Amino acid sequence: MPWPTWDQAATAALLSLGLWWILRRVRTEAAAYLAPAAAEFALVSALYAVWRLARMLPIANDTGAIERARDIVRLEHALHLPTELSVQQFVLRHDWLGEPTSLYYAGLHVPGLIAFLIWLFVRHRDRYPHWRNALALVTAGCLVLRFVRVAPPRFLPDLGYQDLTHDYGVSVYASDVTTGISDQFAAMPSIHVAWAAVVSFGVVATSTSRWRWLFLLHVVLTVLVVAATAHHWWLDGIVALLLLGGGLWLDTSARTLLARRAAAWRRRPSGSAAPEDGRERCSTVGA
Repeated sequence: MPWPTWDQAATAALLSLGLWWILRRVRTEAAAYLAPAAAEFALVSALYAVWRLARMLPIANDTGAIERARDIVRLEHALHLPTELSVQQFVLRHDWLGEPTSLYYAGLHVPGLIAFLIWLFVRHRDRYPHWRNALALVTAGCLVLRFVRVAPPRFLPDLGYQDLTHDYGVSVYASDVTTGISDQFAAMPSIHVAWAAVVSFGVVATSTSRWRWLFLLHVVLTVLVVAATAHHWWLDGIVALLLLGGGLWLDTSARTLLARRAAAWRRRPSGSAAPEDGRERCSTVGA
């Protein structure tokens, strides 16, 4: 199923904004409940439209992408990280893992993210803006870094890598590297890992259920899956996690700063001219 285009998302945003405007003027309990949902859907749809437009920006120069990939191989070796090839070979030795691994990569990160946002908006409305903002920031960071072209492991068959999702018929990439859903040379950072981390860490930080820790499996499995399918390096996921940490910090810092300024504004005296009036009365008495 193809992803919605930017113009479809923009249309959905405008329609939702119109619905919000109508609901704001309807004095019913249902309207009061639905109006925030319509406004949020309009915002998320607009952000999605911007994301799709940004991904359409022409990046014709892929020079250096393969060389950067080989630099990553050398850096990971220097850091004593296990090779991604070992994970792929494990899946290939257990053929029954191939299809579910490929399906996990191709089809789970977007539905999982949507389900998380709906759950958070419905059940934990006060925490929703924090994680929505972090999601927007980490996605923006991924879009900026994609201008530094990096080839994924599958473009290095001389090292033994192969495109696992293509082998099992569920690849989102085209063989000619000019078509397909996703950018072929935007391996760094991994948006799959970024979005999975938003879901996993968001559930753990927000939910009070004892089962919430199980959701950490989503980001762990995603890291393993993107390596096993030869679509990302370990460092792609590490950079994505760092970007998410920065997004969460930035949102928290901005909220703290705004709260302090609001509190300082509330503490201001109601009459700013009072001290000057007082000094004027004192000088009059002294005369």
